[in-house]
Amino acid sequence: MGIKFYKPITAGIRHASVDDFSDITNKKPLKKLICIKRKSGGRNAQGKITVRHIGGGSKQFIRLIDFKRDKFDIPATVISIEYDPNRNARIALIKFTDGEKKYIIAPGNLKVGDQVVNYKEKTPEIKVGNSMSLEKIPVGSFIYNIEVTPGKGGQLVRSAGNSAQLLAIEGDYATIKLPSGEIRKLLKKCTVVLGTSSNPEAMNIRLGKAGRTRHRGIRPTVRGKAMNPVDHPHGGGEGKHPIGMKYPKTKWGRHALGVKTRNPNKYSNKLIIQRKNKQKMAV
Repeated sequence: MGIKFYKPITAGIRHASVDDFSDITNKKPLKKLICIKRKSGGRNAQGKITVRHIGGGSKQFIRLIDFKRDKFDIPATVISIEYDPNRNARIALIKFTDGEKKYIIAPGNLKVGDQVVNYKEKTPEIKVGNSMSLEKIPVGSFIYNIEVTPGKGGQLVRSAGNSAQLLAIEGDYATIKLPSGEIRKLLKKCTVVLGTSSNPEAMNIRLGKAGRTRHRGIRPTVRGKAMNPVDHPHGGGEGKHPIGMKYPKTKWGRHALGVKTRNPNKYSNKLIIQRKNKQKMAV
């Protein structure tokens, strides 16, 4: 994958960059593995907005991704590398020896014609793209599409260019380091995929103009200071004065910015060895 820049002939593309899709081998998805993406506009069953800043956007089909990788010990050949509008990583269409086809999140450097296997009973081959439980992976390996609960399917480390690292295996648990810097324990029976998620340069793409954000289904976000006092606790004062209170508040009057939202009594706290790294503010 590469990033493409245009000549700055308009204000909209002056600072924009786009994906050149050089790694895509098939433009149309497999019809059996897609479904319609219903849009709610952030509204619930009563028609009330429960999530702001959602609406519009281009029409998309949902690709049915196999996060569980539960068709075990049967080799599958990569047929194509495709674009998925619902994620920034690439997806791969694979075909098993019995003829069944599935979509998986493609690892980096996966090519058409390569073989991947979801190991369970057989002795696994340590190869990028293969799926297996944590207990069968060498310590120090990079992994992605990580299960939190065995059999539920991958939930962690699925975005473009991301990977976690297996640090140790002790007893029933494996210790991994996540991309955020958090170090935590997971059951060693959890299934993961070897390698790093594809399309690492996705983070360097710049949208360049507001319209491309609207195409993604994201509506504008207005500052509280720019609103009237009736609409936001920060409102009033012509939009150029301080908020006039001890701490910032949300639109509904609750504490904002820096408030811990994680339940202090959450069951998984005992599995977290080190919290994620906090970025230091530049002085």
